[in-house]
Amino acid sequence: MAGVNGNNGGPPPIEARGVRKMFRQATSGQSVVAIDRLDLTIAPREVVAIVGQTGCGKSTFFDLLIGLEAPTEGTLRIGDKNPHDDFNHFRGRIATVFQQDRLLPWRTAIDNAKLPLELIGLPEEGQRDRTMTWLKRLGLENFVNAYPHELSGGMRQRVAIARAFAVQPDIMLADEAFGHLDEVTAAELRTTFLALARESGSTAVLITHQLEEAIAVGDRIVVFGKSAKLLADIHVAQWPKQDYGPLREAIQSTLQNNSPDPRLARG
Repeated sequence: MAGVNGNNGGPPPIEARGVRKMFRQATSGQSVVAIDRLDLTIAPREVVAIVGQTGCGKSTFFDLLIGLEAPTEGTLRIGDKNPHDDFNHFRGRIATVFQQDRLLPWRTAIDNAKLPLELIGLPEEGQRDRTMTWLKRLGLENFVNAYPHELSGGMRQRVAIARAFAVQPDIMLADEAFGHLDEVTAAELRTTFLALARESGSTAVLITHQLEEAIAVGDRIVVFGKSAKLLADIHVAQWPKQDYGPLREAIQSTLQNNSPDPRLARG
């Protein structure tokens, strides 16, 4: 994959070592540990689903990956760079799809999808061609001039996905990107997202509350406990499809007890 910045070497690995993130509550002044001593490596082009209960630090980890926050302690590196200190380096190299589509209501589908290309300074003549390619890939070729209020929820999310892939990122992040959609639309978009991520050679990291979704999309499922404690790191290929039921039950038990279920000790 060659991204906007001309990186032909493929995506770099993601490495968290002893990462700790603390916040101070404005009202009480007390410190809250959002992430406590996280060690995690994500290999290039891997698809990893992160599951955990609300408030376990999943979204905080994404904020660290995007560079919006810096670890309080420990190191987080993407290749040889720090996403917070080297924030500008990652413009166009990391893209995120959020639960809300975050489309600008005064821009058409194509103008929304090409917005990041404008922001990173891609020459104007290339913006429309690249954006059209991704909108077509996502089945929106007949809606490129439609405004967000004229599109269904699933179509708006398709525009958001096209917007993310248009920059040809090394790393694609999805934060509960399909959870608000109906089951049929969500399953269809998950399949499309996964196929595009693999085809483009991006590393993909997805946050989800839905275990079925995690099992369906992930090469690995990383289970976060409280304060992003790494409770389990599951390689889905080690589980035959007939064992997905027990796998789902074991992950659920792990989350409920904040302790690894013995059934996950496979391989």
